[in-house]
This record gives sequence, C-alpha cells and structure tokens, in this order.
Amino acid sequence: MSLLTRAPFAPTLRQSIPRAHLPPRACPQARRSIAHFKPGLLDLAFETFQPSVPEPGGPLIIVHGLFGSKQNWRSLMKLLGTALGRRVYTLDMRNHGTSPHNPKMDYVTMGEDILQFMLQHKIKKDVTLMGHSMGGKVVMALALNPQLEARLPGALARLISVDMSPAAGKLSDEFRGYIDAMEAVEAAQVNTKKQADPILEKWEKDVSVRQFLLTNLLPVKEKAVNQHAQFRIPLRFLHNAMDNIGSFPYPPDGGHTWPGRTLFIKGERSKYINKHNIPLLKTYFPNSTLETLDTGHWVHAEKPKEFVELVTQFIRADDKPPKEQAEGAEELGRDESESELEPEAEPGTGKEKQHTAETAA
Repeated sequence: MSLLTRAPFAPTLRQSIPRAHLPPRACPQARRSIAHFKPGLLDLAFETFQPSVPEPGGPLIIVHGLFGSKQNWRSLMKLLGTALGRRVYTLDMRNHGTSPHNPKMDYVTMGEDILQFMLQHKIKKDVTLMGHSMGGKVVMALALNPQLEARLPGALARLISVDMSPAAGKLSDEFRGYIDAMEAVEAAQVNTKKQADPILEKWEKDVSVRQFLLTNLLPVKEKAVNQHAQFRIPLRFLHNAMDNIGSFPYPPDGGHTWPGRTLFIKGERSKYINKHNIPLLKTYFPNSTLETLDTGHWVHAEKPKEFVELVTQFIRADDKPPKEQAEGAEELGRDESESELEPEAEPGTGKEKQHTAETAA
C-alpha cells in the first residue's frame, strides 16, 4: 500500500492571519496545505507520494507549467514514485493551485520559493528537480542561482526540463488570450464549467486545452447566494507577469552554468525546443542530453508510459550497477555466486511493468 499525503492544514495559522491576506478562495479541506501570504518568498502548497517499498535515493520534485497545478501531476507522481522507489513531491507555484498569490512573479523568485520549500522540509541531498514548460524554466533558473549552492551545497543531483529551453523570448499571444477568455467567463457570471466552456471556445477550439484551463474554475458552493464561479488563479497578476514568463533571468554568456546531469525531453511536434535554441542547452547545462518523444507540448500527458520510463532510466542511471549490487550481496554472506544473482529489473519491464500498470489503474 502506497502513501499519498498532503501538507496538513493548520487552523491556528489561518485564524491568526487577516482575511485579506489569505490566498483567495483557498480550499479549507483538512488535508490540503494552506500557506499564509508573505510579501517575499511564499510557502508553497504541495502533495507528496511515498512508495510502500522505498529504495535509497533522494526525492523527485515536480513543477507544473503556466495555468497548471499539482493536481495535473497526481497520477504521474504515483507512477514515478512507484517506479523509482523514491519520494515524489508535486508543488503549486505562486499564483497557481492552492498556493498564495503575489504580484511578483519572475523565475528567480519562483525558483527561490522552491529553495525555501527544500529548506523547510530538510530536503538536502540527491534531489532531482523536474519542470514542465514554465516549470522547466523555474527549475533551470534555480539550478543556475548561486543561492542554491550557498544554502544547500551539493543538494541538486539531477535536472529535467520537459519541453522547455532556457531561451528568452516573447510569450505567444495565445497565453494572453487565455487570460482574456477566463476574464470573459467571470464577467458572464456563470455557475458551472459546462456554462463556461462555450465562452472559452471563442478563444480556444481544442477541447483538451479548454478542459485544462477549466481545472482552475472553482465551483459555486451549494446554496450560495449571489455568487458565481471564479478562477482560483489571480488573472491580473498573471496578465502582468506575461513578459517575465517569456524571459529567462541569466544571459547565455558562458558565465552561468550548472555542471550536473541534465535531461531535456522534447515533444517532436512542439516548438518550444527547436533548432534555434538547442545550442543554448549545452551553453547553460554542459552535461545535458536531449531526448524526443512523438508528442506535442504535453509530453507527459500524451505519452505517459514512455515518459515515465525515460525519467526513471535517467534518474536510475546513478544507482549502483548490478555488479556492485552482487558484490554487496556476497558481503552479506549469501551463498549465490555473482552470475547466479538475478539482475535488477529494467524500468518498465517484467514485474515492475506489471506493478506500474496496476498503479495506473
């Protein structure tokens, strides 16, 4: 039996904070984390998965993209945690999910929110950071931030950026259009996602994208009077942050690098990692590799099985090879010879594959 936990809700903390300083429409469920508002770094909401049979190794921390949240990664968190035998955390970045809202939203600040999370939870070694889209830039910015090594020396072991390069550029107008669409939904004073969908359709024809955006729409409470559905994300803050989200805080001058193992996963049909910015990958991350899956931008959602296998193989490459494991077994006094020991199952095959399939169900 696997253990999925969420940060505990602290009612005394909530009571001690003025209502105006609480995150708008923060969910009061007892097992969900609610962090108080701060003018600087924020206490991020999170969920964590602990496998029932943990193996040695530090945790994987997952960071979502723009308009996303930790709930988008809940199924993959369990799959990855089970495949790796490691604890996995999924975070809500500032102005997303159930984390606090703050008008300051740039990659250095968002990265330092994660650094604070690591310090608070005593995550100090063998850490893998993985981010998708905007989250990819967040984890890259943190890896390049001197504060990480100063405050947690040697903590970051691996970095994974899912369909995002460290290139700076103008953010696509479609993202501003999504904010306009969500503002139109709120102005229409709808009560349900079904009522909101036709409004979003004027801006976005892809139903899967509309469904993704609508994960942020909070339902009207039963028997509520004169209330309408609203988005839990602060649309004005995000609108004002669009230029920052398109940028990257460190110039490609060779003076900002991170030497650790880095994996870039590109969607074949996506434009975010392309022939123009691929050279930047090695500029910032000289020990990086690039893998491609036959997907669009939503790599992990379109090819979850292949994605889990790729991430698992990358992280497990640092594990002891079978020969060292066999030598360790002999030292423990086992009678079998090295050749008679069964090698560790490859990720996603044999019994491990069956267990992953059961977890997905």
